[in-house]
Amino acid sequence: MVPETARQWSVQGSGSLDNLKFNQQAPVPKLGDYDVLVRFKYASLNFRDLIIPLGQYNLPVQDGVVLGSDGAGIVASVGPKVTRFKPGDGVMTLFAQGFISGELDPSMFGSVLGATADGCLQDYGAFNEQGLVAMPQTLDFQQASTLSCAAVTAWNGLHGFEGKGLKPGQTVLVQGTGGVSLFALQFAKASGATVIATTSTDEKAATLKKLGADHVINYKTDVEWAKTARSFTPNHRGVDHIIEVGGPTTMGQSLNAIRIGGVISVIGFVGGAPEKQPGFLDLLNSGGIARAVLVGSRVQFEEMVHAIDVNGIKPVYDEKVFELEELKEACQFMLQQKHFGKLTIRID
Repeated sequence: MVPETARQWSVQGSGSLDNLKFNQQAPVPKLGDYDVLVRFKYASLNFRDLIIPLGQYNLPVQDGVVLGSDGAGIVASVGPKVTRFKPGDGVMTLFAQGFISGELDPSMFGSVLGATADGCLQDYGAFNEQGLVAMPQTLDFQQASTLSCAAVTAWNGLHGFEGKGLKPGQTVLVQGTGGVSLFALQFAKASGATVIATTSTDEKAATLKKLGADHVINYKTDVEWAKTARSFTPNHRGVDHIIEVGGPTTMGQSLNAIRIGGVISVIGFVGGAPEKQPGFLDLLNSGGIARAVLVGSRVQFEEMVHAIDVNGIKPVYDEKVFELEELKEACQFMLQQKHFGKLTIRID
């Protein structure tokens, strides 16, 4: 039986994590003809979930929106015209509900979960059947909850650029140990690539090696890590694919590490935005291609799910698990960069 009210976290105002509001008596949404009611089991956090209440997100945000883009749960009920799912199915949420295939269109920004459409940090959520994806057969709910944003972004970064997708034997550089980078590492190894990873501690370096990284560079002690990365490539020609998550603080090194014709997938800016940033001439001189990546489509999500099942890929998430009521504590934990891999929230 579906209750009439449930718990949810919404964003009201901006400028502080105090703008996160917890409602324990929010009405459970009613279903339209093509809607699916999902009872969430787990959700996971992304960097965007921190900067949305802080007012630093670069896409539109609807005041009062339910936060969270990544969630996995069970179909509780369906509208009368739903054909893609039935009660009891395990499903995951699509980041931009209208992004089914092809290229991203600006009109799709109106359906971004946790920003302009209600997201996953709640007990029950209603979604159009087209905005959900069936869970991988080889993953549980906690693992599946990590895929919607970081994993699809990593997949798009490596495989979504037509004519420039990752090929076996190529070299991939990933930065740090956040969700996107770790997924990119796993997907790249499954594709037969050589992976170079950067990190800040010997402990994290050891874990990256266990996950399959062929070379690990400590960027704290090797400040010219781009040269070191190039040394790991054939004839020092440069890296084929770079998953760029640091932003302006690391983009200069990425431009020095990329080969002519190589692709830098520009994904995030977790390193901040310093006054001095790489410019037009830096890109021109590198000979590389800088490509902005904004998550991915449902078709890409489904392709990725197939690859996860076939290759037995298991998402990496932090051993620390927070309850739904502890969202603010989870955000602080993530802001302090205490996590390794994805940070999960247990809902049910």
